[in-house]
Amino acid sequence: MPTAHTDTVSSTDLRNLLDSTEPTQIVDVRTPAEFESAHIPGSFNLPLDILRSHKSDVVKNLEDDVVLVCRSGQRSTQAQQILNSAGTAARVLQDGIVDWEERGYDVNRGKQRWDLERQVRLVAGSIVFSSVVGSVFVPKAKWLAAAIGGGLTYAAVSNTCAMATALSKLPYNRGAETDAAKLVSKLTSTPGPPASSINSR
Repeated sequence: MPTAHTDTVSSTDLRNLLDSTEPTQIVDVRTPAEFESAHIPGSFNLPLDILRSHKSDVVKNLEDDVVLVCRSGQRSTQAQQILNSAGTAARVLQDGIVDWEERGYDVNRGKQRWDLERQVRLVAGSIVFSSVVGSVFVPKAKWLAAAIGGGLTYAAVSNTCAMATALSKLPYNRGAETDAAKLVSKLTSTPGPPASSINSR
């Protein structure tokens, strides 16, 4: 059972941990495409949807000290709640990899793709814009825009996003490895930093 830790860790503190001899497992819960674009050296990519659907197996394969990473902290907080419900503690990187990069810390970069939050903004904005324009000809189209607005409001209140979950399953956002059991097993088959990921090249 993991030892007790505070709920979050700053980018500076995580950098110091990685420079120390204390073993720290970094689990990045973004999509494989986002992970490929930029990730913290030594981190392992386990998308949030797989963590959610295989939490029992994930818990068995985690190290004692786990730091969860996403773009801004929202998805890693969801992952933390999932692990907490399974009786396992984990910390969240404050403000995500965005803060890590802004501080000039090392990242491994690959093919650049849009992050999931940006994709959500594009899809939601496009639907709302199209609905408003379309309502000039089909008045009922405005209710589609209202539905999107309601969905985004619920997403903010519940700290979840159905649209993001759906988009994460698109081929554009998936990795080469799609077998969830194999991904989870790599948590223990991979040694400490620098750890490999499902997108290792």
